[in-house]
Amino acid sequence: MSDSYPNVGSSANGEGVILKGASERKEPAVITSIVMISCDSDSISEVAYQIAELPGVSEVYSTTGIVDLIAMVRVRAFDDVEKVIAGGIAKVPGVVHTDTHIAFRAYSKHDLEETFSIGFPDAT
Repeated sequence: MSDSYPNVGSSANGEGVILKGASERKEPAVITSIVMISCDSDSISEVAYQIAELPGVSEVYSTTGIVDLIAMVRVRAFDDVEKVIAGGIAKVPGVVHTDTHIAFRAYSKHDLEETFSIGFPDAT
């Protein structure tokens, strides 16, 4: 058993196995995924509108850089992540590739200002 991962042990062949109690853990209230999407270049707007209409998709941004769109997916269960992304976004005509990142924790400007505040009022 690992100290870092208390519900993961190893089998005789060295592979990770989930130990009793792992399924009893609660999932977070909302699971946020950031999905980077590459599209056919002539259909970016249409793809963005179709993705924005999918259940679980809260926002879609057109972007510069290596991907064409970034979608924010917010769902209540890990199984729903697969349903929205593999079962929804990836099947939209014009989507060429997706790259999904699951967020562990959210930080906002407000939270960071409180964290680094030393108790003095703002001088304005």
